[in-house]
Amino acid sequence: MTPEELEAARDRLVPDVVAGGLRVLFCGINPGLLSAATGHHFARPGNRFWPVLHLSGFTPRRLAPGEQQELLLYGLGITNVAARATARADELSREELIEGGRILEAKVEALRPRWLAVAGVTAYRTAFGERHARIGPQDRTIGSTRIWALPNPSGLNAHWTLQTMAEEFARLRAAADADAPETDL
Repeated sequence: MTPEELEAARDRLVPDVVAGGLRVLFCGINPGLLSAATGHHFARPGNRFWPVLHLSGFTPRRLAPGEQQELLLYGLGITNVAARATARADELSREELIEGGRILEAKVEALRPRWLAVAGVTAYRTAFGERHARIGPQDRTIGSTRIWALPNPSGLNAHWTLQTMAEEFARLRAAADADAPETDL
């Protein structure tokens, strides 16, 4: 894509990949410009979401962003805290993240996934007013939906390696599998 094509995608929306009763609803901070241009979540090649999803055991193979609808076959979905596409997440205002948290909460109440997994603990803290949240399961719930804060899979988050990120995603997968109704196993 050319820089002009990417810039033209600014502020576009990327449709959610959702259904009622998911095992895990993954939630990014907001779509990047390449995601908005392609209509596929976590589309930037350096983003580690798709490799980590596979390495952690959520999917039997590494899916490409263009295969995102296949997530529904595994009881998984994707949404974002903020819907507006930007070049970098730090272009979002605090108010946008807080409003996104309100919208996300309503979405979760309607869809009732067993787990909401927010990929980006800083965004989670802002969106939900949980200043001291850490990576891992949270005390807060939305109805019966439990929440897990995950590391941001962006390639810019160098603190987390592919392996350590996959280990954290695998902890969530184990928790989701442990509380699954027997018909899901």
